[in-house]
Amino acid sequence: MKRRIFLKSIPASLLASSYWTTACQAENGINPADKTVIVIGAGISGLAAAQKLQEAGFKVSILEAQDKVGGRVRTNRSLAIPFDEGASWIHGIDGNPITTLAQEAGMTTFQTLDESMKSYDIGGITRKTSTYDSAEDEFYTVLGSMMKKGSDSQSFEQVFNQLYPEKKNDRLWKFFLSTYLTFDTGDLNTLSSTLYNEGEVFEGVEKIATNGYDTVATYLAKNLSVSFNQRVSAIDYSGATVNITHNNTVTPADFVIVTVPLGVLKNNKIVFTPSLPSAKQTAIQKIGMNCVNKFLLTWETAFWDDVQYISYTPELRDKFNYFVNVKKFQPTTNALMTFAYADYGWQTETMTDPQVTSEIMGHLRDIYGSSIPNPTRLLRTRWSTNENSFGAYSYTAVGTEMRHFEDLAEEIDNKLFFGGEHTEVDYFSTAHGAYLSGIREADKIIALL
Repeated sequence: MKRRIFLKSIPASLLASSYWTTACQAENGINPADKTVIVIGAGISGLAAAQKLQEAGFKVSILEAQDKVGGRVRTNRSLAIPFDEGASWIHGIDGNPITTLAQEAGMTTFQTLDESMKSYDIGGITRKTSTYDSAEDEFYTVLGSMMKKGSDSQSFEQVFNQLYPEKKNDRLWKFFLSTYLTFDTGDLNTLSSTLYNEGEVFEGVEKIATNGYDTVATYLAKNLSVSFNQRVSAIDYSGATVNITHNNTVTPADFVIVTVPLGVLKNNKIVFTPSLPSAKQTAIQKIGMNCVNKFLLTWETAFWDDVQYISYTPELRDKFNYFVNVKKFQPTTNALMTFAYADYGWQTETMTDPQVTSEIMGHLRDIYGSSIPNPTRLLRTRWSTNENSFGAYSYTAVGTEMRHFEDLAEEIDNKLFFGGEHTEVDYFSTAHGAYLSGIREADKIIALL
């Protein structure tokens, strides 16, 4: 699963040890145990912040709207195999903080290989590897140069169609645009034509969790005070302390860290008093929140190729065109995982399970023949209509400026703080970005003492 191609080191301050934290507290003579911190959201960001602050001696509690920790890191085990509804991969293991966390948490992983793939066109026609590889190389060449030809007011799709009209209806190119770009970013008709390749990545191989990405969330939550099913509706930071309204209860705190997803902020699910600064409101409006949905299907026996990935190039972009062979890393399980993005991702959220299954099977039967059986079970996500997220993750939409991510991360009056992947300018849209944002906000509070 390819990610953005630029590299940047983690600032050392984000990974500062608790030793230096303790030294600063002793020097300042202020006891953090006298200060209360409420973290809103028990996702990776909130858990990371809470853990670090608790280790530093603060009184920390977390308010979580759902009934478990993890936020968009959710693992469904109802079929006796872990289906990660949100984050699945560690994207680049070298220097990635999730790599160490995963090891400490007992997460087991499997290295996925992009090269282990078979590509099919309509009619079940096998695509030559050389044809696929040549088009892929050209695709990345285009991605590396097209941003220089775009403009702040134009979407990626507008500029691409102007520059490469012969490619916009090419099925293989539509596959690349969908799976290698829309998946990582957002809808091409709203994706910025100048910022689509922004963001940093870690080097190293890609690894997928095999026993559930939620092992990381569970590990981070150990010994933390988390109150579940607590939906925050208002935050009043007009006084000396911050008052949080949740489930018709008001709780005060010296510091509050808001780590709810960008989609929740976009939908004004939390009323802030006073209103958030205009720069932060603009950032909330301008940064995009995409739609990516995942689907896991199981069978009694496997009928597909013994490769990691199976690609299919239908006429409609973003529709069940990429299949992950779960059997490669869960050998006793006969399962495929597929995806829907952008507008079609939205459309799936209005479809019944039989309708979704029928559409997926239409593609698989075109590849493998009409006699293949229907799946025994289906698991799916509906991230964009999920009231706890209203989308999958952030991206650089038309009108986004990179400073908007920094505006979202800006604290207010040294008492109201903001974390989450959408506040991490270098690593937005990732689980490791969410984690780093939590560490960043904890460091801010620690530095105030």
